[in-house]
Amino acid sequence: MQAPLEQARASFLQGVAHFEAGLHLQARACFEASLALAPGRPSVLANLGICLFTLGEWQPGVDVLEQATAADASNADAWISLGLCHEHLARWQAAADCLTRGLALRPGTAMMWLILGQCQMRVGAIKAALEAFDTSLALSPDFADAWSARGSLMREIGHFQEATRSFEQALAHGADPVLNSYYLAAVRGQANPPAPPRLYVETLFDDYAADFQTHLVQQLGYQAHETLLRPLLNEGHRFNAVLDMGCGTGLCGTLIQPFSQAIDGVDVSSAMLAQARATGVYRDLAHADLTTYLCNSTQRYDLVVAADVFIYVGALEAVFKEVRRLLVPGGCFAFSLEPSEIQDVQLLPSLRYAHSQEYIRRLAQIHGFEIKQMALAPIRHDQQEPVMGLYVYLSHPG
Repeated sequence: MQAPLEQARASFLQGVAHFEAGLHLQARACFEASLALAPGRPSVLANLGICLFTLGEWQPGVDVLEQATAADASNADAWISLGLCHEHLARWQAAADCLTRGLALRPGTAMMWLILGQCQMRVGAIKAALEAFDTSLALSPDFADAWSARGSLMREIGHFQEATRSFEQALAHGADPVLNSYYLAAVRGQANPPAPPRLYVETLFDDYAADFQTHLVQQLGYQAHETLLRPLLNEGHRFNAVLDMGCGTGLCGTLIQPFSQAIDGVDVSSAMLAQARATGVYRDLAHADLTTYLCNSTQRYDLVVAADVFIYVGALEAVFKEVRRLLVPGGCFAFSLEPSEIQDVQLLPSLRYAHSQEYIRRLAQIHGFEIKQMALAPIRHDQQEPVMGLYVYLSHPG
């Protein structure tokens, strides 16, 4: 009969063999059996934690790998796997700290340095993020994703010439042509794409959903929804049916719900829609591209609102045409946007679109709207300075 330590070693070796064969569930069972016989063994803890990471069990992986790194701080694989578990859990600072420890112990791959840079970028460690991206590219000069990430960092800190070079390199080495051409257009200030890639907007707001209201309203002082709707609510309007375009987490819907019979919402982000659904104020919520939704809709509305939405839409010809079709006579089309003094539709380095007043006036005339009011007021704050928006109220004259 084998002694417990011999049994533990046999289970451990069997686990390693299963893991190398891609049999991760069997490997996990063997590592757990080994650990039960020899509690606290650093090598077993590390292998079990790495196995849990591979299985996508992020929090159990964190629990085990924290024990592994505490027992043996020299295990680079354990630190890196711990960092990757934190990264999947969106714990950016913890991920960056653990990946840094692991990569200091063992030269990492270009991919690991890219992930480290992305985590550092998330927490605002700009210099460290740039060093990580540059290390990734030193290891793999044709790594398109690293060039794209470097371009995004340069764009965010206002180094547009370097951002341009990075996005050009990303495209040259096979990065997503739609996304990176969009990024490149934003920093070049030339030829605006008529609309942003859906993947960009959807990913942006899916990632942003969990912290959206806290970050936007409390930290950035976002007020576009209140500024846009308050004049309508103060006048005592009541609405039979409202369409909340780009409804997000439901900021507009929550405000207008006491004054409306029914509210429908549409948004490109499923994560945002989950939060909007939780408010309980919407009759119907659709996960769709805004223009596609409008073109396919047969509902009629007496109020259509879009608070801080058109900055992620671009050209508005199709939106105006379809809103005019859906709006009942006497109905109101209310929206906010960022004003441009340069072009009708201008893609900014922030990857948001700005629109000129003349463009809005022209579209209103073409599509038969009457302009009730256009006014400038803050949308949010950036670096404690107000970001001004244009608030527009159009009516269907009947």
